[in-house]
This record gives sequence, structure tokens and C-alpha cells, in this order.
Amino acid sequence: MKSLDGEVIIITGASRGIGEATAFELAARGAKVVLAARTREALEQVAEAIRGRGGEAQVVNCDVSDYDAVGALVRSALERFGAVTGLINNAGVIEPIARLEDSAAAAWEEAVKIDLIGPYNGLRALLPHFYRQGRGVIINLSSGAARRPLEGWSAYCASKAGLAMLTQVVALEAEDRGVRVYGFAPGVVDTEMQVRIRRSGINEVSRLPREKLASSADAARAIAWLCSKAAGDLSGQELDIRDPELRRRSGLEVSP
Repeated sequence: MKSLDGEVIIITGASRGIGEATAFELAARGAKVVLAARTREALEQVAEAIRGRGGEAQVVNCDVSDYDAVGALVRSALERFGAVTGLINNAGVIEPIARLEDSAAAAWEEAVKIDLIGPYNGLRALLPHFYRQGRGVIINLSSGAARRPLEGWSAYCASKAGLAMLTQVVALEAEDRGVRVYGFAPGVVDTEMQVRIRRSGINEVSRLPREKLASSADAARAIAWLCSKAAGDLSGQELDIRDPELRRRSGLEVSP
């Protein structure tokens, strides 16, 4: 069922992993997708696959840590489609994976720019448009690391904790203005990020066997459901894919 017909949704970090899977899922449900990442060649491959399945996709090179680049992304989407109705703040990095005393200051700063300032840039660029049109949906990719300190992940934990609070602030400010906002933790998903985590050998997450990792397709299905009006009562919340009720409502398998 084309439950997202008429929606135009920007996905950052759309060239691989959860972003790529989400792009396919949203397009399959009828949404027009705007794919953003720093690597154009990989984005074009995703877009071509979506078009080959009858979907509509636009590709825009964008470094989310650069506000001017994000502004250009939004303008490009508006010029192409006339409106934007959704934003998936998915782009993120896990590096530097190191104990604080061993971390590189420049890499730590870059992580915060991508994982926290990047979502701010998207919100700042799009919220005025959402408010003018009286609707919009925002999904910020959260993590258990927002609430739980993990050895070697100081930049990632701090950024995700900040993003969780940013989600709550936007939910407060957007109340009664037609904009829904969610924090969504997809679990420990089998992506390239997890390859780097396992390689580091730091903290217990790096030692999880691959067969225990979650599917990016499941995360994408939950994100697509959150984009629908059926999830309206959950706006403003930090959600976790492991929650049985969320899984049931979004059509995912629930373990007995």
C-alpha cells in the first residue's frame, strides 16, 4: 500500500546502511525521496535502483556539518518538488573510538559537528518551511548511547545525548504547529559502522557476534511507519526499536 503518497522526504546519510534501506522503504511506500550524503557515486547507485523500481529520487551531495550545504540541499529539494514534508536525520559517525586521553581533538570535534550540529542544521533549515505549510515530520536517529556511557565512545555518547535533548526541545516548540518529531534508536544494526566498532575491540558492543546484530531493513520499516499519520500519538518521544509495542504497531516481528 502506498501509505506515503505525496510525501517528500529528505534522508541524510542515504548512501548506505540504515539511510539506504530507509530510502528504499520510503520510496516503496510512495514517497519521493531526496538522498543526501558526501559520496555522490554511491548515492546515484541508490537512486538508480529506486527509479528502476518505479520510485522517484533526487540526489544532492551534502556535508551535514556545513549549514550552507544543508541550506542548499533544502532549496534544491523545494525547487524540484515544491515542498518537503519530512526529514530523516540519519547521517552519523562513530569515530573517534578511543579512550578520552587517547582521542584526537580534531576528530572529536568533527564527530560532534556531524552527529549533533548536522541534525541542528537540518532542523534550522527546514522548520520554517514546515511551520509555513503547517505540517512536517522529523526523525532523529538516536541511540542507547544517548543514555548509557560506553568506554571509548565519548564523542558519540555526548552527541547522541545532546540530540535527544534537541528532539525534546523541538517537540516542545513545535507543539500545535503541525510538526511531529521523534527520536528513534534502531538498535545495534549490521552496518559498516559496526564493522569499525568490532575492529576497535573497545567496550562490549565491539564483542557482539554479527548474528546478534539487527537488520537495517527492520529499522527502515519502523522509520517509514513513524513517517505515517498512524504514529502521531508518539510525537515528542524517544523510541526504541526493541520496544514490543512499537514493533507490533510498525509491523515488525515481536519475539514471544
